[in-house]
Amino acid sequence: MTPVSVLIVDDQVLLRQGLRKLLEIEEGVDVVGDAADGIGALEFLSAADPLPDVALVDARMPRMDGITLIGRMREEYPCVSAVVLTTFDDDDLVFGGLRAGARGYLLKDVPPDELVSAIRRAARGETVLGGPAAERLVAALSTEPAGAPEAVRDTAGPTPLSEREEEVADLVGTGATNREIARALFITEGTAKNHVTSILRKLGLRDRTRLALWVRERGGGV
Repeated sequence: MTPVSVLIVDDQVLLRQGLRKLLEIEEGVDVVGDAADGIGALEFLSAADPLPDVALVDARMPRMDGITLIGRMREEYPCVSAVVLTTFDDDDLVFGGLRAGARGYLLKDVPPDELVSAIRRAARGETVLGGPAAERLVAALSTEPAGAPEAVRDTAGPTPLSEREEEVADLVGTGATNREIARALFITEGTAKNHVTSILRKLGLRDRTRLALWVRERGGGV
């Protein structure tokens, strides 16, 4: 059986070393490298021959975060399956990672045997989601945003949003994080967050997952 080759990308040295030791004792898994951030990962990939099968990528890192890295990998190294492995469990990262091209999303408290199984499945092209990420995805696939008032459930009709809020909502529909929204619209991250909060209040939606669903139902966020 050909071993699954793995690249570890995480800004914490102890975690990189720990993951390497954990995976190196697993039969059929070969850790071929590690990097402290997205830039280091791209430098490794540019010189790798052959490329690794799977990259375990932390979501938040200095210089280049995991979501940006995964987007670059999808464009430049589509044969490498990226799996987000992070301590953070929120909509921005779950949906941002999956939309960027990640094959999976796992939290760092995942049991070792589940991590190894996820690596092997990702190498086969399967999608792997930890419990919290899977729950969020199921919620996003619900047919109707819970708690939304009747006035905004008619997605074809007018909305109470300003022109700027419409722009922000459309970006949320694409899976963009507050930071990405800020960059796209040339506003601060805090302003982007305030716009999202205002939009949720106006539409009577509970969270940005339901907002993203609402946008997609209107035909936005493409």
